[in-house]
Amino acid sequence: MTVWDDLVGQEKVSAVLDAAARDADALVTAAAADEPLPEASKMTHAWLFTGPPGAGRNQAARAFAAALQCVSPDRALGGTPGCGFCDGCHTALLGTHADVTTVAAVGAEILVKDMRDTVRKSFTSPATGRWQIILVEDAERLNEKSANAVLKAVEEPAPRTVWLLCAPSIEDVLPTIRSRCRHLNLRTPPVEAVADMLVRRDGIEPAVAASAARATQGHVERARRLATDPAARERRAAVLKLPLRLDEVGACLKAAQELVDAAAEDAKQLAEEMDGKETEELKAALGATQGGRLPRGTAGVMKDLEDMQKRRRTRTQRDSLDVALGDLTAFYRDVLALQLGTRVALANADAEDALERLARGSTPESTLRRIEAIAACREALDRNVAPLLAVEAMTMALRAG
Repeated sequence: MTVWDDLVGQEKVSAVLDAAARDADALVTAAAADEPLPEASKMTHAWLFTGPPGAGRNQAARAFAAALQCVSPDRALGGTPGCGFCDGCHTALLGTHADVTTVAAVGAEILVKDMRDTVRKSFTSPATGRWQIILVEDAERLNEKSANAVLKAVEEPAPRTVWLLCAPSIEDVLPTIRSRCRHLNLRTPPVEAVADMLVRRDGIEPAVAASAARATQGHVERARRLATDPAARERRAAVLKLPLRLDEVGACLKAAQELVDAAAEDAKQLAEEMDGKETEELKAALGATQGGRLPRGTAGVMKDLEDMQKRRRTRTQRDSLDVALGDLTAFYRDVLALQLGTRVALANADAEDALERLARGSTPESTLRRIEAIAACREALDRNVAPLLAVEAMTMALRAG
């Protein structure tokens, strides 16, 4: 087992990163021994990982970070950096390595105030590891000010600092930033590869794994959640029943409310799991007394945490809605496939009766309009339109289609 084993269906990307990690190890080893540095190297200071949702761009970046921090003794014997078991690999993969800083959007944007400390840290030497690594999981959410801060750091990085930026596409990143990065584009993993991973790594029954991989069309994390979380399967089943319910205005409005409420409940559950733990940890770090009383001057820090958690809840709700909209899109795509008589495998074979019913009762043109209505809803949510209004407009369009 190595850190590359979980990069499902990304053999070419894994080979590139493995070669770069080997050269990075050679650079660090030569510098430590005060030897001449290798003249040619596949390692560079900034990388841009792109790919469709579910391709595993964040996982690829984190695996690379682990390989760069690998301290396995086998490296000295010609082994590949990225053993997956040493302290460097283990802590980098878990997100607890002192020299691997992860930045993820908790709201619609990554604000410049959230980047200041990270940018300052990028100019420091590694504290315990071999490289100072900054992993930006949502580079497409950098706003103008935070993107400019990153640009300055990427233009003139410290010698042992590596920036790993992740975004859906290369166009989502400022041209001035992407021109300074080595670009790796990940593909959507084959359904069969995702199913095999679920069986091999998570111990999922083959039939369940195949169904989850097919339903999510190769989206690794969603497939894992669908295969392991009964609540996720229930939510998907409810979404797939929605198209047959949209026969009148009242039903459309009710369905929209149910979708929004389900997303809000999902966000609430996740928040309850994370917010309480974060709050208690911060209080302890600030020196709260046994009764919970905080020292003077710390109220602002607690307020910042509360604001961050509020932004994260909003984003989590929208992300949960987006999963439902993705399921709806896949449903109508299957309807279209049946109407056109194509031989593609259905993503929602478990709902074939409903698919055939809609396929017989509508035209390909109306199905395309329904798919466009879902896309318009997703765009409205990206523009911060109130979720209920956006989803109501969509359900009405699905009925009218």
